[in-house]
Amino acid sequence: MKVLLLQGANMEALGRREPELYGTITAAELDAFLIEGHPDDTLDIRYTNIEGEAIGWIYEADTGDHEGLVMNPAGFLHSGSALRDCLKTISMPYVEVHMTNIEKRDFTSVTACAADTMVAGLGVQSYVLGLAALRTILNR
Repeated sequence: MKVLLLQGANMEALGRREPELYGTITAAELDAFLIEGHPDDTLDIRYTNIEGEAIGWIYEADTGDHEGLVMNPAGFLHSGSALRDCLKTISMPYVEVHMTNIEKRDFTSVTACAADTMVAGLGVQSYVLGLAALRTILNR
C-alpha cells in the first residue's frame, strides 16, 4: 500500500514540544518506527507548517499512485477550512490521526468531517492503528 502520511503544523517539533502530551519521540524517530513497522508499505512521510503546501501534496497524491492518506492535521485542525475543502474533493480514502484525545482537550477538528475515520488519543499507536484502518478501508 502506498500512503501519503502527512504531518501538519508543529509536528516537526515532536520530542521537544509539550512532551507531557506528545511524549519524547522525535519526528525522525516516529518516521523510522512507522517505516520499520510497515515494511510492505510505501510511506511517503511529509511535514509542513503551510496549509497550501499540504493541499498541493494531497491533490498530487490523489491524482498519482498513492492509495490513501493518513494525516495528523495538528495545528491545522483549528482553522484548516481550505484543507477541509481539499479533503472533501479527493477520491482516495483519508484517515485522520491525533496523538492526543483532542475532544478531551476541548478541540474540534475542522477536517474530521472529511475523514473516513479518525484515531485519536493513543500517542504513536494512533498512527499504527490509522494505517491499519486505511488498509481495512481499501480492502472493503
